[in-house]
Amino acid sequence: MSKRSLVAGGAGFLGSHLVERLLQEGHLVICVDNLISGSKSNIKSFMDNKNFSFLEHNVTETLLIDEPVDQVWNLASPASPVDYGQYPIQTLKVGALGTHNLLGLALKHNARFLLASTSEVYGDPLESPQRESYWGNVNPIGPRGVYDEAKRFAEALTMAYGRVHGVKIHIARIFNTYGPRMRLKDGRAIPAFIGQALKAEPLTVFGDGRQTRSFCYVSDLIEGLYRLMQSDLHEPVNLGNPDEMTILQMAEQILQLQGVKDSRGKISYQSLPEDDPKVRCPDIQLAKSKLKWEPKVQLEDGLRETLQWFKEFSP
Repeated sequence: MSKRSLVAGGAGFLGSHLVERLLQEGHLVICVDNLISGSKSNIKSFMDNKNFSFLEHNVTETLLIDEPVDQVWNLASPASPVDYGQYPIQTLKVGALGTHNLLGLALKHNARFLLASTSEVYGDPLESPQRESYWGNVNPIGPRGVYDEAKRFAEALTMAYGRVHGVKIHIARIFNTYGPRMRLKDGRAIPAFIGQALKAEPLTVFGDGRQTRSFCYVSDLIEGLYRLMQSDLHEPVNLGNPDEMTILQMAEQILQLQGVKDSRGKISYQSLPEDDPKVRCPDIQLAKSKLKWEPKVQLEDGLRETLQWFKEFSP
């Protein structure tokens, strides 16, 4: 019998790639999305697949599924600064009410449950790289707090359902991920840089550009999520690329891919947003030891694939 997976947020960037992987694995997939930040264009190629169905629905409202469900994947949330800045209350509601409804669905169907959490639970970290045992340094009332605290609450609720109701839970703390199907104007560094580079505009770097990030290609991240769902790990697991680099280095690399050899005059500096993390780098020893997972795609290869996708498909 094929497994039936429900993917909340399945029309988003990560969600659509997960849907694609699950279909390749032979799953019956129910994609649920209210399309606040997702797009039907991301799932257009699946619409004729007999194993795929789409339900436009806000998971903060009651969700009734009559068919048996084996796996519930909770990727439902605005995830970029632009989105949760525009929809702060919706972001808090989907982290709380949405997670509660999806955990209830998993409990009803005796299904496995995976929460797509985030490295933002670490806030502006005082340790680097960040280990799962680190409790974080989060400003709960700052502009980023709506996303940070929504995910922190979602993690706590997920753990409670595991302890109290015995739901087979999994929590992925996802670090910066990039690849095809990102939106140019979602406020994250790589699509913003690519969009400006394609227009031959100066790349906007906030602060002095020395803040660090680590960038994981989407296919690697999806592999990590898939392995985690099948595993016996029930506490948070970092998934991301441990190769740390500065934002300025990323801007320069994208310029080089566009054939710009000298970045002088090609970068515009602006003030750093409030509570923007100074460092971000995952410790992935847990994923490496328990999931036998680590990123495989080299940064240059992933950036080339992403740049080509934006050239061909992005409006």
